[in-house]
Amino acid sequence: MRAAPETSALPRRPDERPRRDPLAALGAFLQQKGLKHSRQRQAIAQIFFDMGGHVPVDALVARVREQDPRVSVATVYRTMKLLAECGLAVPRRFGEGQTRYEPADHHHGDAHDHLICTACGAIVEFESERITALQRRLARRHGFEVERRRVELYGRCAGCRGAAAKEPA
Repeated sequence: MRAAPETSALPRRPDERPRRDPLAALGAFLQQKGLKHSRQRQAIAQIFFDMGGHVPVDALVARVREQDPRVSVATVYRTMKLLAECGLAVPRRFGEGQTRYEPADHHHGDAHDHLICTACGAIVEFESERITALQRRLARRHGFEVERRRVELYGRCAGCRGAAAKEPA
């Protein structure tokens, strides 16, 4: 299986307001919880935010260990759990059995959806006002108050479909 490329169909919007500094927010959260702000946690968080996209923990561990080979897998998992707990990261499970983390302020908050390639694992984000409007109408029609949404479409990307078409039968 090839490494999962990360793509995004969404540019940052010009009207988007500046986001809070995630490392400062993590520091404040740790202090509030009475937890220690370690050099390793700082490095893990910085690398996670630098990577962007939908980051599998194993890829984050590999990147962190390039800087500090002594960082344990458990420390990375615990740090990601803290980032999720304080609202800076969102855990996502796309059906391949592993949790990926996405920065919570990743372009567009909660109102985005995903196309996931079942062959190579590529993830493409998209937003659709039509889908959002349809979901609102359906919820209103059924007297339903939506708390969060999640749309994931699984299939094969153009690259994988093209590669399959070229394979001899």
